[in-house]
Amino acid sequence: MAMQHVRPGEVFDLAPSSSSPGNEFSVAIVKTKMFEAVRLVVLSGTSIKEHKFDGPIMLQCLEGRVLLGLSECTRELSDGHWLYLDGGTPHSIRGIQDATLLLTILFSHQDRTIAGQITCSQDRNPTVTAS
Repeated sequence: MAMQHVRPGEVFDLAPSSSSPGNEFSVAIVKTKMFEAVRLVVLSGTSIKEHKFDGPIMLQCLEGRVLLGLSECTRELSDGHWLYLDGGTPHSIRGIQDATLLLTILFSHQDRTIAGQITCSQDRNPTVTAS
């Protein structure tokens, strides 16, 4: 059976799994020629091995805590945190506490510009330098 995506103008419940029974699984919300949105559930102790997407991605943590592994360092995302990665950036995810994330993948068909390089300072906050 084909996955039914949300139609334009239709409301989708992004409620974290802890507050909405039935929302404890990952689901593709919508996919168009320009982008894809996914409610991603990462359970404590589980991992998503290193991978990358051609286009830029955005991750917003709706609840819980995850570690996002990057080549340069590790970032922790928790409730309300948002992170952007350029297309082609290898990353992995590990659940620290059951988490619900909103993943948005942009499909870059023409412009594959890179916003900058990620570098990590001692305090583990990123510094982005234009390329």
